[in-house]
Amino acid sequence: MDAMEEELKCPVCGSLFKEPIILPCSHNVCLACARNITVQTPEGETPPQNRSSGTSDYDYLDMDKMSMYSETDSGYGSYTPCLKSPNGVRVFPPALMHRHCSITCPLCHRSVSLDERGLRGLQRNRLLEAIVSRYQQSRAASVKCQLCDRNPVDATVMCEQCDVFYCSPCQQRCHPSRGPLAKHRLLPPTQAQAGSAQPPGAPARKQPTCVDHEAENYSMYCASCRTPVCYQCLEEGKHGKHDVKPLAAMWKQHKCQLSQALNGVSDKAKEAKEFLVQLKNLLQQIQENGVEFEACLVAQCDSLIEALTRQKAKLLTKVTKEKENKLKTVKDQITHCTMKLRQTTGMMEFCLEVIKENDPSGFLQISDALIKRVLASQDQWVKGALEPKVCPEFALTVNTDPLMQSILQLDFTQNKDGQEAALLKQMHAGDQKEEESTGAETPTVPPAPLLQLEKCCMRNNSATLAWRITTVQALPVEGYVLELDDGNGGPYREVYVGKETVCTVDGLHFNSSYSARVKAYNSAGVGAYSKVVVLKTSDVAWFTFDPTSAHRDIVLTNENQTVTCNSYDDRVVLGTAAFSKGVHYWELSVDRYDNHPDPAFGVARINTMKDMMLGKDDKAWAMYVDNNRSWFMHNNSHTNRAEGGISKGSTVGILLDLTKHTLTFFINKQQHGPMAFENLEGVFMPAVSLNRNVQVTLITGLEVPKSIM
Repeated sequence: MDAMEEELKCPVCGSLFKEPIILPCSHNVCLACARNITVQTPEGETPPQNRSSGTSDYDYLDMDKMSMYSETDSGYGSYTPCLKSPNGVRVFPPALMHRHCSITCPLCHRSVSLDERGLRGLQRNRLLEAIVSRYQQSRAASVKCQLCDRNPVDATVMCEQCDVFYCSPCQQRCHPSRGPLAKHRLLPPTQAQAGSAQPPGAPARKQPTCVDHEAENYSMYCASCRTPVCYQCLEEGKHGKHDVKPLAAMWKQHKCQLSQALNGVSDKAKEAKEFLVQLKNLLQQIQENGVEFEACLVAQCDSLIEALTRQKAKLLTKVTKEKENKLKTVKDQITHCTMKLRQTTGMMEFCLEVIKENDPSGFLQISDALIKRVLASQDQWVKGALEPKVCPEFALTVNTDPLMQSILQLDFTQNKDGQEAALLKQMHAGDQKEEESTGAETPTVPPAPLLQLEKCCMRNNSATLAWRITTVQALPVEGYVLELDDGNGGPYREVYVGKETVCTVDGLHFNSSYSARVKAYNSAGVGAYSKVVVLKTSDVAWFTFDPTSAHRDIVLTNENQTVTCNSYDDRVVLGTAAFSKGVHYWELSVDRYDNHPDPAFGVARINTMKDMMLGKDDKAWAMYVDNNRSWFMHNNSHTNRAEGGISKGSTVGILLDLTKHTLTFFINKQQHGPMAFENLEGVFMPAVSLNRNVQVTLITGLEVPKSIM
């Protein structure tokens, strides 16, 4: 029963229906709520069709006429637009209920004029009233005490003044029948919940009578008018040429049709339940597969780290051996040089002592041999004997750039199952390169690609680039990486990775210059960048309406530049351009304007609601306007009412200044109202909402008029 409760609630007050009446659109509202949402229509004017509740809720009441009702007469105080019912419709005093009135459905927003009978001319939904009564009684049977701390028991009474349900102990403790509480009225829960719908002891529901002939019961059904009629209605000729059938037969026929329709809905509900089970199982599978995949990824990365660690140990061993060889050579050279220096020094000291002697004959006896010995010792210090045999630098080099590039490019792919293994193989190949002995031929990375300027072009805010490799390499090119900056001299970012040599990049900023470059890669690593080419986007925005994101009721013609709608309800269509920087201006020409509708113009996010007026949600910023006045609207908040509207031939201009983060509207080249919105951040798309009474044509490629700036 809880799932059915939303069907039993009034869309105006949000409570269960009380004395529901059927509107011409087949929706229901409480009789009291219907009185509140009935508005005055100027005499001789047809109420607007398809008017949403978000539009002006006091359009049909002249401000001067409102001044005739004093605060005492109306009972509502001063006239302010903030007094609204929950569905957003202006509530008027009962004094305004006269024969020129209309009522707007709070659900479908369709309006209908009331005749001299007013709301009495609308049928009372006694079937819905009976269902609400049964629902209230069934729900009242299980009402729990609202003051029990734990495990609340069934309530026995309900205080009409406090609006609280009590069990017997809590009533004796918290609400004794003495003192000020003695005057409170305590009711059984069933009677309190049933309320005025069907109080205990009330007589059984009587058979409904004809609205026009209260003394006659319904006996026939007019299939043309889709309403029950009585015998007297037929006698008076109101349904003389209509298809009239017995009420009981049509009752059985419609019950059969409803049962058949319910069978189809039941099958869909069963499929939905099975689908929910499937989604819950999918959650479990995703959770399990996620854990498994994370473990696999950790294992793969750990394997790479382990292989790199082993290779690091091997390289460190080579460095250690080289260092030890150098140290041994230097130490041996030091030992040998020290020994020779000691011998030479001793000989020099001996020769000095010989020279000091004054005995010529004794000197001459040893001088020849001593001179030969000194000359021989001098020959030992030949060139190179006093030079180190090794240099302090290590003649070992490790090129880690290809390996680092491979690590940085390691990512998930969804093209082929073996592509991820190929990247891991590329990592392994980088490790193997360092283990290969000297003399082996080293694979080369691809050369820098050549950008083919004759094939590169710009169209609106899209860039197409083409490139090629000029030389043939031993290792084939596996792919290319195309990079663009942010259009403002900022850092480069990857916009394409793949095997193609032509790429088109969409969604660039208008009136911006982009720098582009490309590089190639293969199993040996990543090559050098190409020369940088600068591409400039269009100064102004050219775009059309987007048929792919438009509501199905939208009708586009004139190469998607003219739009109207098949429905009486407001539908949204977006433009093909998206703006996040710069100043942009476009216009919409009103080709057709019938029955005073209120189209909305502005900007929106791509995920804005398409089945309601623009600006009703928090993803659109708009101005909606009729033939007399306009309002700004965002997130269903209406602000800045301005006099002056549109007609056939009018032009609505939109100025989106993302440098100042503002949005301004213009009608016939003149600014309409103040600056509409400020502090706009993010990506915005041109947007329009309209119904079948309006047709507009989009005009783009416009520079911002100097009079506006």
